[in-house]
Amino acid sequence: MFKTMKQLFTPTNKDLRKRIYFTLGALVIFILGISVRVPGTKNLTSNIGFLELINMMGGGALKNFSIFALGVTPYITASIIVQLLEMDVIPYFADLSKQGPTGRQKLNQITRYMGIAFSFIEGYAFAYAFLGKTAGPMKYIYIATILTAGTAFLLWLGDQITQKGMGNGISLIIMAGIIATLPQMFIDAFNGLVSFDGTAQLITLGIIKFIVFVVVYFAIVVSMIFVQESERRIPIQYSNKSTSSYGSAAQSFMPIKLNSANVIPVIFASSLLSIPSILAQVIKNEKYTLVVSKYLNYTTPVGFVLYVILIFAFAYFYTFIQFKPEEFSKNLQENGGYIPGVRPGEETTKYVSKVLSRLTILGAAFLVIIAGLPIIFSKFTSLSTNVSIGGTGLLIVVGVALETYKQLEGSILARSYKRSYSRR
Repeated sequence: MFKTMKQLFTPTNKDLRKRIYFTLGALVIFILGISVRVPGTKNLTSNIGFLELINMMGGGALKNFSIFALGVTPYITASIIVQLLEMDVIPYFADLSKQGPTGRQKLNQITRYMGIAFSFIEGYAFAYAFLGKTAGPMKYIYIATILTAGTAFLLWLGDQITQKGMGNGISLIIMAGIIATLPQMFIDAFNGLVSFDGTAQLITLGIIKFIVFVVVYFAIVVSMIFVQESERRIPIQYSNKSTSSYGSAAQSFMPIKLNSANVIPVIFASSLLSIPSILAQVIKNEKYTLVVSKYLNYTTPVGFVLYVILIFAFAYFYTFIQFKPEEFSKNLQENGGYIPGVRPGEETTKYVSKVLSRLTILGAAFLVIIAGLPIIFSKFTSLSTNVSIGGTGLLIVVGVALETYKQLEGSILARSYKRSYSRR
């Protein structure tokens, strides 16, 4: 890592530094926009439940009722739906997914239009839910239009980062929003654990507790990096490749990540369970609200169990969407490849499915632990609700940071190889 950073500041990588500066400048614009409130609204003081994930991904923009209150979550929802439609649900989408870059460009365009439509619908629902019946329809439309414009601007800003900056723009915007909430969280943790009104022993004990909190927090970050980088390598041999001096066919590996679905299952589960909460805000029926708070809130035993079940279900679903064993087996056989000790065809499909299932169990269990840590932590501590350990947001930050660093490292290595080759 230090070698990569050292190479970054060499004269030959000046353009890479410009891309990084552009990315940082764009993210600063996003952070500044979080504090720009929609005219005629005020901060939300009520508990927003599962919408806390949207608020966290937007850096607290939802509670501020900022112009970026919706963030890029409508686009994420749209992209999830488009990915589902590509699974031969609608032939048109399935055909586009097989048309290469041209089809992918059309799918991206459809996803953006769908994301903008979702932005307006969600903006109207939030305006009605949080402002109540005191405001009229035109007020709701006015607020929904501003929130939609904010999301559209963030999508454009994300595109600019992807094209002119470093990393995936949408992912970096989400990461920046989460990181923006971390300083206040550590301040709240310090104020909650350290009290200067007591004796010297109590103050010392509070400082020790805060140090332990910080150590545990970063230990969880390290464990996340370890799991995110863990993978199972399936050996593959190609019978039509040249043989080595030992007479065996050239061998390669198919890496499968332990957590192939990344944080997507948690986002899916949270989004699904947030729908009843949004409806409760809109309908404002006491009986329905009571049912939602008792059985569909992750802080209750029933809600937490349902949350865990959904995470496992979506983890399996999304993993097998990304890595289709049947297609993998077919492509492997067509290219003259095989897994040692496994027959090509149906047996290869079953073997890969078995490996994926086992890895998905471990990956989903890891996601449940990470998503459940803040819930358990809040039950056993009297700290502010803003203070938590682990959580989906931290997992997103780690994942995006790793991917961005790999892209940066790959760019520097590619340039080093080109310079070495040109000198020969």
